[in-house]
Amino acid sequence: MPEQIEYRLRRSSRARRARVVVSHEGEVEIVLPRGMAVRHVEPLLTEKRLWIEATLRRFEEARAAAPTRLEDGGVVPYLGEQLSLRVRVEPGRVRPHVARRRGLLKVAVGEPGADALRDALERWYRRRARVEVAPRLDAATRRAGRTYECLSIRAQQTRWASCSSAGEMSFNWRLLLAPEPILDYVVEHEVAHLDVPDHSPRFWALVADRCPDYREHERWLRRNGASIRL
Repeated sequence: MPEQIEYRLRRSSRARRARVVVSHEGEVEIVLPRGMAVRHVEPLLTEKRLWIEATLRRFEEARAAAPTRLEDGGVVPYLGEQLSLRVRVEPGRVRPHVARRRGLLKVAVGEPGADALRDALERWYRRRARVEVAPRLDAATRRAGRTYECLSIRAQQTRWASCSSAGEMSFNWRLLLAPEPILDYVVEHEVAHLDVPDHSPRFWALVADRCPDYREHERWLRRNGASIRL
């Protein structure tokens, strides 16, 4: 008898059909439209079992191969560079402090352990993401002759970025853990959505015109996306 797949069930008023979402952390989520009966879950799991197991296995292997080491003397990636960590524990410190000095990242935290360090680094990456994304987004929209409404930095589980119909742009801070050309490509990808909201042939033709190597970047994200983690 096959092992039971653990999952979380979520209802969505926007969903038109049942679907399975596997996060990079190894969590399985079943998304059902509001009016769909729960009895449809098990047949969906049976149909998607091989894909779910393969995806979970691929994400686990990618996490195990990730070069990030969250400890003093460890390393973290930043747009293709490897930054060495220098961690200092200061008991009583309320707010962590992170400062970059070329290839060195100095971190002061209030308590020891990977969780405190990860929290401090995520805060820093989020701030840096806005600094890195904003000028790229401004330049790309100028080249395209378009404008956007606002920019937000998030930690989406299944998306690298998004562009709403109102021109609201959202980017995942984890893109800073990828090589710089990947971030540049994702920016161009989302700006193209200001002209074409879907992923039709017209959209990909526009992306190819603005980013000729887009297929290579797409392959990189599919192959390495699961390892872009702290």
